[in-house]
Amino acid sequence: MDNQDQKVDAHHDRQPFKRVGTAVWQAILRGLLPARCGGCGVISDAPHALCAECWSALRFVSPPFCACCGYPFELMPVEMLAPADEMAARDAKYAKGVLCGPCLRHTPPYDRARAALIYDDGSRDYVLRYKHGDRTDLTPLLTRWMMQAGQDFWPDATLLVPVPLHRSRLLMRRYNQSGLLAASLAKQTGILFAPDLITRKRKTRSLAGLGRTSRLREVQGAFAISAKMATKYDVTGRKIVLVDDVLTTGATAAACAYVLKKAGAMQVDLITIARVVR
Repeated sequence: MDNQDQKVDAHHDRQPFKRVGTAVWQAILRGLLPARCGGCGVISDAPHALCAECWSALRFVSPPFCACCGYPFELMPVEMLAPADEMAARDAKYAKGVLCGPCLRHTPPYDRARAALIYDDGSRDYVLRYKHGDRTDLTPLLTRWMMQAGQDFWPDATLLVPVPLHRSRLLMRRYNQSGLLAASLAKQTGILFAPDLITRKRKTRSLAGLGRTSRLREVQGAFAISAKMATKYDVTGRKIVLVDDVLTTGATAAACAYVLKKAGAMQVDLITIARVVR
């Protein structure tokens, strides 16, 4: 037996001991740092999970919903529902399912939007802690829900793009929550992650509390894609998934989708943690 064979045999002999050592170390870590519910913090059996009480407080978005913006029909105000004849005529052209009234009248620049949760008292705390409270440990939990919500996106998508923060806000917050979500989704799906494709040219004021018209005005011209970045990621003809935390009026998503399609993207879908319903 030559030296190389002896080394291989020795390596294989050590494998069981390494596995035992790893298992012991993991058991020690679980004892010192037990898994906790991502909501209330109570000790739980599994990491990146919720206890029964916190789980029951969440409302997940489920069909039927608008094929374009993803608004759940069961929660839709009467004024958002389209007349049956108008809906049938447009759906025949759209060929992706039933659309809500607003999407029938003004199709957004993005093709489809999906969210995991309804943004309400049950989900708001997760989003705010993740966005403003340095709770980046929630990333695996949130992206697992987003993976399920966007299950129709992943087979055909070729690029994952986060909604960018302005550099001043990024310095203040220290991380872009949409970037963390997009990176995690990219790792799970194998889709190329493009964190620097879109830039935020100017700082916009907080959109919280603003109506749709004010939001559209605020983000108009705020985003851009340079020719260099478009070439780097070969945007032309791509099917892109845009990643953000919350869908409110869709103004930010629309502005980002507009520059992506202007750069040559064939399709732009949007995935978020949650969406606002009226």
